[in-house]
Amino acid sequence: MMTLLAFLVTIGVLVTIHEYGHFQVARWCGVRVLRFSIGFGKPLWIKTFGKDKTEFVLAAIPLGGFVKMLDEREIEAEHEVNPQAPEPVYSEDELQSAFNRQVVWKRILIVLAGPVANLLLAIVVYWSLFMAGVTDMRPIIGNVADNSLAAQASFKSGELIQTIAGKPVKGWTDARWILLEESLEHKTVEVETIIDNELHQHTLSFAGIDNNTEIDVLDKVGIQMFRPQMLAVVGEVLADGIAAKAGFKVGDKILSVDKSHISNWESLVNKIKQSPDKVLQFELERDKQVIQLKATPEAIKENNQTIGRIGIAPDVDLAKKDQAAIERLLIEQHYSPLQSLSLAVNKTWDTSVLSLKLLGKMLTGNLSLKGISGPVTIAKFAGDSANLGFKVFVSFLAFVSISIGVLNLLPIPVLDGGHLMYYMAEILKGSPMSEKTMLVGQKIGFALLGLLMTIALFNDFNRLITG
Repeated sequence: MMTLLAFLVTIGVLVTIHEYGHFQVARWCGVRVLRFSIGFGKPLWIKTFGKDKTEFVLAAIPLGGFVKMLDEREIEAEHEVNPQAPEPVYSEDELQSAFNRQVVWKRILIVLAGPVANLLLAIVVYWSLFMAGVTDMRPIIGNVADNSLAAQASFKSGELIQTIAGKPVKGWTDARWILLEESLEHKTVEVETIIDNELHQHTLSFAGIDNNTEIDVLDKVGIQMFRPQMLAVVGEVLADGIAAKAGFKVGDKILSVDKSHISNWESLVNKIKQSPDKVLQFELERDKQVIQLKATPEAIKENNQTIGRIGIAPDVDLAKKDQAAIERLLIEQHYSPLQSLSLAVNKTWDTSVLSLKLLGKMLTGNLSLKGISGPVTIAKFAGDSANLGFKVFVSFLAFVSISIGVLNLLPIPVLDGGHLMYYMAEILKGSPMSEKTMLVGQKIGFALLGLLMTIALFNDFNRLITG
């Protein structure tokens, strides 16, 4: 229910903002708006407002919306489709407010207004978040994967990242973002770190890096964020559970599982989860003695996956210390209204540029098309971000708003960018594009959008199936 509600709020807000941009600028330009619809299909609610008697509609399919303006071409097209229907009658004065009769610069402004409204929404959201305070984790390196790109560059656990490509790094968000940008543009990047008051310079190579945009860039180079390691000490044994029957007791310290060393609670949990219905040999320390126990994790369903569980919980006091240590790694930064506005504009611009770069590399085959997502993935992320709190959700909202704004500016017929392309051609040739040319373009545009949606839905369902 949370996922569904978050998805509806996301789509509702972003579509409303986009269409309101078209609507408001159309009115400023003197164009009559006949209908403002959120959603497609059968109208569920209709209300008429204003001197133009604009119909405001909520429709059954909440996956988009539209603003219908007075346009003589649409009247003619509708009459050709249904000649028996009575043709609406407008006076010459009313037809002066038709979209098709406006000078080209007004039509450009009206078409631009939708994507610009989405980008402005992102700026407002980021501006508010920067003023409210931004929380992040200190960019301290945790585990460095063996034989990884990071290991080859001599990164070590405990190093604090200072700069990447000469750009200051305040938290892991900065580190991820800069590394992603650099991996798209360069083969190597210079990273400056500090440990024990000593500066270190690393040259990180991106050679052979996977071009799958679904994988975190930190995972690609073999770096994990540092976090305190809670000891694998049993704090609770569930009555009648697998562990209780196997002889586990409160205070037991797990040393190994199937001869694999256990250094912390997280690695213990991962080992048990990966072993449903499999007999495991536990080595543990109890009262300064090492003992051996066997247990078979029961198989349970969690998030559409089968995992193992034996019925133990960590020591509460150790968990509290672990949480306190994590909180000490958190940093929170507040900015003045002017600083926040500057940061918000830069973040929106950088995200827009990066989106175009990623799309360009997908089109040229340098990046996997798996990075294209559809409504199912958006719904999942909407639900996940809503569960993580209001700040995370509105940040996700701003990111998707930028994506919608950028997508609509692409020069594809039927999108806003396609209309802009026609109007720019009209300026150059001195007359509007022919109806035949626009019809052919519309067919091409629908075909491209259909292909894009097919890829997006395939990726969505593939993620659901494969996890």
